[in-house]
Amino acid sequence: MRTDAAPAIRLEDYRPADYLIDTVELDVRLDPARTRVIAELGVRPHPAGRVGAPLALDGDELTLVSIALDGLALSPNAYEASAQGLTLISPPERPFRLTIETQLDPTSNTKLMGLYRSSGVYCTQCEAEGFRRITYFLDRPDVMSVYTTRIEADAGDAPVLLGNGNPGARGVLPNGRHFAVWSDPHPKPAYLFALVGGRLGRVGGEFTTRSGRRVELGVYVEPGKEDRAGYAMDALIRSMRWDEETFGCEYDLDVFNIVAVSDFNMGAMENKGLNIFNDKYVLASSETATDADYAAIEAIIAHEYFHNWTGNRITCRDWFQLCLKEGLTVFRDQEFSADQRSRPVKRIADVRTLRAQQFAEDSGPLAHPVRPSTYREINNFYTATVYEKGAELIRMLKTLVGPEAFKAGMDLYLNRCDGTAATVEDFLACFAEASGMDLSHFSLWYRQSGTPSVAVRSHYDAQARTLRLDFAQSTPPTPGQPEKSPVVIPIRLGLVGRGGAALALTPADHEPLAEGLFVLDRTADSITFRDVPVVPVPSLLRGFSAPVRLEQELSSEDLLTLFRHDEDPFNRWQAAQSYAMRLMVRAVEAVRSQTTPELDPAFAQALGELLAHTEDHAFAAQVMALPSEADVARELGRDIDPDAILAARKTLRAHVGSAISEQLARTYEALASREAYAPTAQAAGRRALRNAGLDLLAAGDPERGVPLAEAQFATADNMTDQIAALGVLAQHPGPAREAAFQAFGERFSSDPLVLDKWFGLQAAIAETGTLDRVRGLMRHPGFSLSNPNRTRALIGAFAMANLSQFHRADGAGYAFLADIVLQLDGANPQLAARLLGAFRTWRSLEPVRRGGAETELRRIASREGLSTDVSDIVTRSLA
Repeated sequence: MRTDAAPAIRLEDYRPADYLIDTVELDVRLDPARTRVIAELGVRPHPAGRVGAPLALDGDELTLVSIALDGLALSPNAYEASAQGLTLISPPERPFRLTIETQLDPTSNTKLMGLYRSSGVYCTQCEAEGFRRITYFLDRPDVMSVYTTRIEADAGDAPVLLGNGNPGARGVLPNGRHFAVWSDPHPKPAYLFALVGGRLGRVGGEFTTRSGRRVELGVYVEPGKEDRAGYAMDALIRSMRWDEETFGCEYDLDVFNIVAVSDFNMGAMENKGLNIFNDKYVLASSETATDADYAAIEAIIAHEYFHNWTGNRITCRDWFQLCLKEGLTVFRDQEFSADQRSRPVKRIADVRTLRAQQFAEDSGPLAHPVRPSTYREINNFYTATVYEKGAELIRMLKTLVGPEAFKAGMDLYLNRCDGTAATVEDFLACFAEASGMDLSHFSLWYRQSGTPSVAVRSHYDAQARTLRLDFAQSTPPTPGQPEKSPVVIPIRLGLVGRGGAALALTPADHEPLAEGLFVLDRTADSITFRDVPVVPVPSLLRGFSAPVRLEQELSSEDLLTLFRHDEDPFNRWQAAQSYAMRLMVRAVEAVRSQTTPELDPAFAQALGELLAHTEDHAFAAQVMALPSEADVARELGRDIDPDAILAARKTLRAHVGSAISEQLARTYEALASREAYAPTAQAAGRRALRNAGLDLLAAGDPERGVPLAEAQFATADNMTDQIAALGVLAQHPGPAREAAFQAFGERFSSDPLVLDKWFGLQAAIAETGTLDRVRGLMRHPGFSLSNPNRTRALIGAFAMANLSQFHRADGAGYAFLADIVLQLDGANPQLAARLLGAFRTWRSLEPVRRGGAETELRRIASREGLSTDVSDIVTRSLA
């Protein structure tokens, strides 16, 4: 087992490998406990490597059977071998072929990295460093090889055999076995290797590329679930067409396959031509999947397909460049989803995710740059910072250079870097060349961690009819970076008159603002507008043009003006969120001082007006989703009392729901659908608003709302409406809630993915008995701690989504999670480390809770033999 003694890996220490592996020929003979892997590697010295250096190959828990060089068995004194590595002491200073045989036990591989067996299906996960669990190799992204893979298995056990690339020879062997050969003509790093073998059902399709290539498509699922794979196939075809039309990226193989497996540490993996997915992001039907599930399937199918170019054809030179493939591809899948659905609503949803996950990461001990400079365990850097903030950097780049130069830069990048292992510098150089801009200052975003704050002050001169906006930026210290430099912040802005009219932007001391874009690239700057006839309300950071915190002095009247009249949908939503947040913070202060909160009726009235006049149901649903407990905690920043936040949020929701109960009831009735379920954006928007209204109605008028939720739960013809109703009932203790949970659990007892929703709702109940409920659910026959989906659904929901109960003042929530992490660490370190991330904001808690969290973190840290994954997280959390 890898231990917590792993050394730090530093970007500044990068140097090319001493050897290259041009070809890899694999012969994989699958067996549940004794799989044999014969790897024939075409090796040559790297022109930039050290002459005569040993060839040190990576391994991880491997059993070496034999090794030969150019067909001759090596003598024992020619190499050194262990479970963790294989070194040829004096390899030839010429090209040579190295043949290595290893033996694996896929069934016992609970780490779900390398080759493992999931529900009878053999599959692989090699990113980031899983290939070294299959055979000894130079397991690094800049070693790119052409792979040919022969897969052999028992024909009854694994009738389907899939690999990277295009299919080749296949045939029947003695003793009931068979084989299939797959060849990938495109050089790739080892982390993109994949194979699958098992009993699988198939949904087929085809796509013809713009150049006329016919591509055979397949989505493979557990037999009997083929009818739930149709939407995934549809999303794949739409993704392929969109990528051609938008980025000019054409698919380059004869087949493209997706396989859904039930045990998977991640969401999905972009292996060349053979994407392996967590079945959560493939399987969907109206009875088992929500609108949110359909949207996630669409986005993740697209994300993994888009990696074919931004990740596969162009890969990373080293793992420090992870954002180069992930941040860029997240941006691309966000753009795809925005084009498929509502662009404003998609933007709001993405910013909600960014703030909930990445802003929290930036403000805690696990903060790191989008491109970190050091790591001990790369698995722990598949983070919101790399993915979501990485995508925001691409979006800012497009804003700064403009859409035409951005397209030219992408074209240049895709052509110039095709077939290479690239760096962030390679990427930015293409956009600097295409735009003629110096992007050296912008590149600081990749190296500097933390969320910048932008403070804005307005100065209106009625006599001169001018408005001056003063901007100042600052970024708080983060681990390893106590001092911060100003970054380039693109700020889209507008001016809104009190009556709602958009006012002209005529700078008095600045060149004209193209599309209302002001760039703040120093610690402080200002801009003055002339011919401003009335005191305006500045509308700043439109479209959330930069991942920053905005500090702006706006009155309640100002916020209502923006909410009602701003032409920018994002800032309309933001104004409502800011108003609600202001009321919640005041309510928290009242709870803590044991006084009565002051509630502003104007806010509820504005929401009622929106309900009465909106035609964009999805947008209105986003507005009705008031800030979460985690949002309020992030706003408060320190000495957080989760119980006070919970009480304050309940008070505001009850106030709003009561004040506009009639409008909510009318909206609920008006949006009732008489048509069959369809996962379209328009229909999903209607359901979203109807269910958001039901939630608020039940909060403000339980006698009216709860019976409606009971009736909806009993009669719903789709999972979206049924789980929404169950979510409302979950917040109202009593026999009706428990009866609904029992009925739901019995109905879906044989469907693990649906049970995950059931587990998650119960784990998120904000009541003192929830921890005991979670412990009880761990004994449920449908729960397994060895399955990542089950564990995330129950344990993860409790720790990540139940602020008040995980952060119990008595520390019981912390002790429970610490026990789970220690139990999981030996079996699945990646999953254990991800759960440990629930402690990421522990330093912002009030003293009692802070002390309880620290006690449990130190208990974990004191355990001998921790995995590198968990040791890395706990060490950084306590630093």
